[in-house]
Amino acid sequence: MKSETPVVPKKYLAIFIMLTSCFALWGLLNNMTDNLVPSFQKIFMTSQSTAGFVQISFYGAYSVIAIFASLLIQKAGYRVGVLFGLAVYIIGALLYVPACVMQSFWTYIVGIFIVAGGCAVLETTCNPYVLALGDESTAVRRLNFAQMFNPLGSLAGIVLAQQLILANLNPATTEERLQMPKEALDKIVHHELFWVCVPYVGLCAIAMMIWFFFFLKKPTEIDHVSSDKTDIREILGILAHSPKWYCGVVAQVFYVGVQIAAWTWMNVYCQKELGVTPAQGASYYLIALCLFIGCRWICTFLMKYFEPARMMAVFAAGAILSSLGVMYLKSDVLFTVGNLPFSWNVISLCMMSGFMSLMFPTIYGLGLGGIDPKAHKLGAAGLIMAIVGGALLTPWMAAIIDKPGFWASLVPMFDSVVDQNLKASSQSLRASFIVPVICFAVVFIYAVMFRTRGGKGDTVSSRPSFSRSGDF
Repeated sequence: MKSETPVVPKKYLAIFIMLTSCFALWGLLNNMTDNLVPSFQKIFMTSQSTAGFVQISFYGAYSVIAIFASLLIQKAGYRVGVLFGLAVYIIGALLYVPACVMQSFWTYIVGIFIVAGGCAVLETTCNPYVLALGDESTAVRRLNFAQMFNPLGSLAGIVLAQQLILANLNPATTEERLQMPKEALDKIVHHELFWVCVPYVGLCAIAMMIWFFFFLKKPTEIDHVSSDKTDIREILGILAHSPKWYCGVVAQVFYVGVQIAAWTWMNVYCQKELGVTPAQGASYYLIALCLFIGCRWICTFLMKYFEPARMMAVFAAGAILSSLGVMYLKSDVLFTVGNLPFSWNVISLCMMSGFMSLMFPTIYGLGLGGIDPKAHKLGAAGLIMAIVGGALLTPWMAAIIDKPGFWASLVPMFDSVVDQNLKASSQSLRASFIVPVICFAVVFIYAVMFRTRGGKGDTVSSRPSFSRSGDF
């Protein structure tokens, strides 16, 4: 009888299930954190630039932790990497409690950095861990299956943010808050920050269950310490002579940066252009993420017939056009679904997410495709470190929103009156979307530079087998 190789051998099934929970966990945290920017801007009455430190802290942690995590799993094994990542997350989430009591923005920023550090360790560990749980011939299918739970976690993160965080924001404007007695304002802020803490601290229970599972689980043969003695200088030499890799790192910085920046300011843009509430604004984010997930699955199927880099070039061009639509199309309401109004510019903003769907995994695959396997670990760490783009480009958009300056000349036909509650004008918000135009142009150039001659699929490594988060 012909036996089929199982995707996940029975002896590893429990480990695989718990690892897929980690995929969902960091997807949930990534997308829930995006909603803290408009929330903290309102609660702490800060500028958009200051509120943007949420993203600087969260995604900046990836640039610091990724290499450390790679060295950790090389010296201590996958199991220890998962235990360490979960422990770091729990410590960071519990720090939200004193931050709430003190009503301290910067204590939250420290907590967010620690939470993100835990996510970075988990991401760096769980992807290769899943690949190792079985036969090499089924590794890609195994990882793709695990990644199915990542966007489900992302959707849960948006719903939690909408129902627990955004829905509990007091509708009082900045001007009204400034006129309140200190005791009344403190009471409002404490209530709002309490509901910021609830989902993050509540998730500690799930994280601790996973932690105890791996703590009590005896190490298996795949939890070994690597004995690879390859000279680091040799690996760096391989990477230095791989333009597809180092150009891929650059492209990944711009892609991750634009994804995080565009999603971060999406809520504020919809509030300003359509006059919706923060909770309604989160609904547009949910729609955008559904488009993102749906297009990713469609793209995965189409890559059986079309070369990934060429598809990415087409999608990058579509994303550029969508960004220009966000900048220049009017906000006249075309139709309403439920209580959500839609205009051409907001439709363009949602469509942008669909065009982004295949970019992270395709850049990841193209960047590692064809290089010496000895350089895969360090090369992969470099591509994960590129997530720092979220910490670099989100502040750039925030700076344009706060002080558009030269950039305002790109959209002179729109209103420049600043909404004191949102700390932004229609003109400054629209002008800030020149950043996505530039970022998608970089991705387009990378795709064109490294496309292959011939029409059909590239190597397996260039298909979307790996993905970050919340997205990516």
